[in-house]
Amino acid sequence: MGILLVSAASAAGQEAGQSAGPGNLPPSTAAASVRFVIDRAGVETPHFSFSVRDDGSGHYEATTSPPTLSSRYTSAVAAPAEKVSQAIQLSRATTTKIFAGAHADDLFRMICNSKAKNIADTGRKSLSYEGPDGTGVCVYNYSENKSVTALTDLFLGMAYTIQEGRRLEFRHRYDRLGLDAEMGSLVAQADAGRAPELGLIAPVLQSLVADGDLLERVRERAAKLLERAQAER
Repeated sequence: MGILLVSAASAAGQEAGQSAGPGNLPPSTAAASVRFVIDRAGVETPHFSFSVRDDGSGHYEATTSPPTLSSRYTSAVAAPAEKVSQAIQLSRATTTKIFAGAHADDLFRMICNSKAKNIADTGRKSLSYEGPDGTGVCVYNYSENKSVTALTDLFLGMAYTIQEGRRLEFRHRYDRLGLDAEMGSLVAQADAGRAPELGLIAPVLQSLVADGDLLERVRERAAKLLERAQAER
């Protein structure tokens, strides 16, 4: 089966200096921005944040463990955490959803943390808004607010997409036989709606499609995900 190369919009935005908006976003004509931050100890990515302008441009930052090769014959060695920082460009649909949620929740000028007791600690999270129409922030571990929950799931999903892109890139370089299972996992999550904004990893997917030495199934799956990314734009 032939492989279709699908071009996807690359992440836009250059970093030059700091602005007054959330997350010190680079200068832009966009007037408003939303920021999501999560801190949770004991997981692969204990900290990450998204800063998104109302034109869809923004930034992702994380402190995460680098991908590693595992072997049943060797003991796992903890790798030092590394910093990840990249410019992002979200689709219009996702950007609209983020800012519609912010306005539905009064720009996050509210208490959004659940008052219920005995709730598991899923990490300290915050959603904040800054724009000409006001500012606001809410901090929570768990929220019963449906809009806050939907935005949380969206940002967590985008973080998964980016992290999975890093894993695919790692396996492409060091563990090509592991690419099939890794790609299968990503496809399953995308089918379930838990890997949004595939355009965030379009360059990685493009490199898999272009590599004729990889398994045909890996390249076909990468091509189909690129088609989805293109359709999201």
